[in-house]
Amino acid sequence: MFHGHSTELAACANIRSVAFPGGGVSEETHLLVVDDEADIRETVREYFGVHGFAVHEAANGSEMRARMAEHDVSLVLLDLRMPGEDGFALCRYLREHSKVGIVMLTGSQDAVDRVIGLEIGADDYVAKPFDLRELLARVRSVLRRLPGEEAVAPKTANVVDIGASRLNLDTQVLRTVQGDEIVLGAMEFDLLRAFVENPDRVLTRDQLLNLAHNRDWDPFDRSIDVRVTRLRKKIEPDPSQPQFIRTVRGTGYLFSLG
Repeated sequence: MFHGHSTELAACANIRSVAFPGGGVSEETHLLVVDDEADIRETVREYFGVHGFAVHEAANGSEMRARMAEHDVSLVLLDLRMPGEDGFALCRYLREHSKVGIVMLTGSQDAVDRVIGLEIGADDYVAKPFDLRELLARVRSVLRRLPGEEAVAPKTANVVDIGASRLNLDTQVLRTVQGDEIVLGAMEFDLLRAFVENPDRVLTRDQLLNLAHNRDWDPFDRSIDVRVTRLRKKIEPDPSQPQFIRTVRGTGYLFSLG
């Protein structure tokens, strides 16, 4: 289910206390791996432990909830195919109850599963069998985008009103005009910020992936379309008749407040 296990662990066995430049994490960064396969959990725990993470394990939904209550988890690695509550159900639960980052582990051929995972709130996905180095890079990328993971916001809030909601770009929080928070995933926030910072301009999917996720567009990559759909449900009065994020057929999307 993974590549590079023995070589990578052997190379890193004696450097647990060394700081990792360019994206390393602190000892307080807690990761939870939820997978019914014990060998995968153990491998991820050993590899990420070498890279400075505190890693916890769960084999099912009840164990996941217990670990979440016990630790200040920043990100969950969530397998899709598990007996009992599957990854989809657990992803919905996590997104409804926390702002934790979610990286889904999916079968390499399950394109539909990846789309559904993104629709219900996952921040990224990695296909099995996965390379541990790629998984580490994806986890670090999601962590950098999580609200509250970066520097303290400046004194003057950078706020944008979007219809009946208000986006604070500094705290990365979206609220209704009544003050209730509308939960945004890390990648949802990045995409909304890309739109807000480029108003009244047609943006292609390729441009949006580069602006929001530092990724090149693949013609079969539906992640931008999925996230636009999710954002519309959160900011549009009528998502079926969008006022703010409009589709430009054959090109991409245009964000406008006017």
